[in-house]
Amino acid sequence: MPGMAGKRALRRALEKRMTARIFFKLIGALLSLLIVAMAAVDFLSADVAERNYVHSLTQELANYGKILALRPPGSGDGFTKEDAVAIGHAVNARVTVIGRDGHVIVDSDASARAMENHRQRPEVAEALAGRVGSSSRSSPTVGIRYHYVALPIAEGALRFAVPLSDVQQRVNVLRMQILTAAALSFVPAILLAAFFARLVSAKLGRIIDYSSELARGHFGARLDKMGNDELGILGRKLNETGENLERMFNELEREHAELEKLERVRKDFVINVSHELRTPLAAIQGYTETLLDGALEDPNHNRRFLGIIKQNTERLTSLSADLLTLSRLEMKRQEFQFVAFSAKLLLEDILDTLAPLAARRNITLQLQPIDTAEEVFCDREAFYQVLSNLVDNAVKYSPVGSTIRIGAEPIVRDNRKFLEFSVSDAGVGIPQEDLPRIFERFYRVDKARSRELGGTGLGLSIVKHLILAHGGSVRVTSKVGEGSQFFFSLPAEEIPPSADAIHQNVTMPSSN
Repeated sequence: MPGMAGKRALRRALEKRMTARIFFKLIGALLSLLIVAMAAVDFLSADVAERNYVHSLTQELANYGKILALRPPGSGDGFTKEDAVAIGHAVNARVTVIGRDGHVIVDSDASARAMENHRQRPEVAEALAGRVGSSSRSSPTVGIRYHYVALPIAEGALRFAVPLSDVQQRVNVLRMQILTAAALSFVPAILLAAFFARLVSAKLGRIIDYSSELARGHFGARLDKMGNDELGILGRKLNETGENLERMFNELEREHAELEKLERVRKDFVINVSHELRTPLAAIQGYTETLLDGALEDPNHNRRFLGIIKQNTERLTSLSADLLTLSRLEMKRQEFQFVAFSAKLLLEDILDTLAPLAARRNITLQLQPIDTAEEVFCDREAFYQVLSNLVDNAVKYSPVGSTIRIGAEPIVRDNRKFLEFSVSDAGVGIPQEDLPRIFERFYRVDKARSRELGGTGLGLSIVKHLILAHGGSVRVTSKVGEGSQFFFSLPAEEIPPSADAIHQNVTMPSSN
């Protein structure tokens, strides 16, 4: 028990570790996706933010310029250097006034005389044409990248210039605000994903652990129900797989055990047959050689030797016949003709045939009272073989002058009527430890005495197979020193065609 508890604890620890690994992998994959999403948001938002900010800045500066164009500052002499500087500080931009010929009239950050003609500047050209113009480029005058916005005024054009570094700084602020908002919006998604990742990782961990159990050959293990989602369906399919594997494995084990049993039976059969054949063959060979060496001319021994040879030949003949009978029964090739007989008349007829066998040892065969109306449905030859084998055994092992009793009683089994026949003797009896094996082939309780009495060791096995072929059963009770009682049952009515007990080829008698 401590070992099993330790294994369960270790398995739970491994399952938790596996679940944790799966959880962190799922969370890691989710975070990777979120990082990629954030990078995409940043890339797209930077461009959008820059364009929107530049557009807004352009509109804002254009509005400032339109206001200034409506009411120019100063005393009416136009824009002065001081006006340009003041306006530049107010709008946080460089201010330039350009005449209609393109010459710079005034600039807040540079000397107008030193500046070249601006008529070809894109934004100035647009302004001189009466439209608002804008562009972004590096200034040749001060060497700084600007975003320019120009609009028409009475003097020519009023241009604002904002350093692109300021624009980029404002765009970066917007990007950070967008990324922060996006990150905060991802927090509920991450928490929800972590919850589902925990559930999924737990299910996957159990599935992987169960798969490991199957891989180790523990087909009896089962997964608990895991819901109706895809993983739950997978769990049910794995359980079905485990059940099928367990069923197949058990079937293979049964087949393997049966094959091992058959192999043992085959080996035992070969050994027993070889042993049974060796003794009579050795006797026949030995006495034949003795006769050929000169004993044939010896009147004192030749007839005795020939009698021994005849006795062993009969023993071989009996053994061969029993082996053939048993083989036909086991291979289900024995043919039967089932007919309804009066049990009393059938027993009387057969016992008349067996009486001389018993009389040799001064043994009486006594038939117990049987109702003449009782019938048995069987094959006559098979019934004779069963009864003769049982009576022959009883005669061999009963004391001289004793009585063997044969009887029959009606019984009901599985809602069907049977007659149970009995053969009782007052012989040496059978030890209790030998009773379970008494119907096995070549099994003998007293091997030496059995061979001495001429038995083949196959009689009771043949009895069992014949009775089973009739759909009946056979059993024995015995006490050492008090005798034995063999019982066998046969149907008292016609066997239905679908009866599972009939394994042999059955030939029904014709109506004529």
